[in-house]
Amino acid sequence: MLVKWEWILFDADDTLFYFDSFSGLKKLFKKYEIYFTRNDYDKYQSVNKRLWIDYQNNSINLSKLQHDRFKEWANKLGVATHELNNGFLTAMGEICTPLPGAKDLLSYLYGKVKIGIITNGFTALQETRITRNCFSKYFNLLIASEQVGYAKPHPKIFNFALNKMSNPVPHRVLMVGDTLESDIIGGINAGFSTCWLNHNGRKKPHGINPNWQITCLQELQDLLNKSL
Repeated sequence: MLVKWEWILFDADDTLFYFDSFSGLKKLFKKYEIYFTRNDYDKYQSVNKRLWIDYQNNSINLSKLQHDRFKEWANKLGVATHELNNGFLTAMGEICTPLPGAKDLLSYLYGKVKIGIITNGFTALQETRITRNCFSKYFNLLIASEQVGYAKPHPKIFNFALNKMSNPVPHRVLMVGDTLESDIIGGINAGFSTCWLNHNGRKKPHGINPNWQITCLQELQDLLNKSL
């Protein structure tokens, strides 16, 4: 697929940066003298994953997601849910590391194409990760769903991105992400070219057809080397 790219947009969590939420939660609850176990994590995720699906479907807003996922722990500890949520995001910023190949890929793309992030995550966390890893110079754009009020795959967040990018030809925008249901479907519906980072060996469901499928970021760099 030889395209003269204008923009390459990346998802953040598990596309450019590891998202080790178990370690982040352990770090958070250590401040409350609680040893956070894998069983605790599984119970947390049973609530958190459902809330994220509801958020991506625009059934709830981000404030409700942040509140509800920590409601049980807030009651146990006698603290506000926003205190736990803020502490969790701080911990995630402190432990963040890029995925293998992320720095090399961004360095390779720098100056050849405009680069952005479009994420359903939180603005402050992404800014912390970018700064801590000295990635600031690489990015022309950072869009988080909380800025827009809509989460991927909703068309409004992609339309917002197009507007911020001064409305390039959509197929000359490449959307790279690890989640078919938000990154790839949203990108396809926006008319973008898409690249699915499938580093978990997931079987592609019928009817979702990214332009490229890769297992690591080095593969993407090799592919882009033919079109940049």
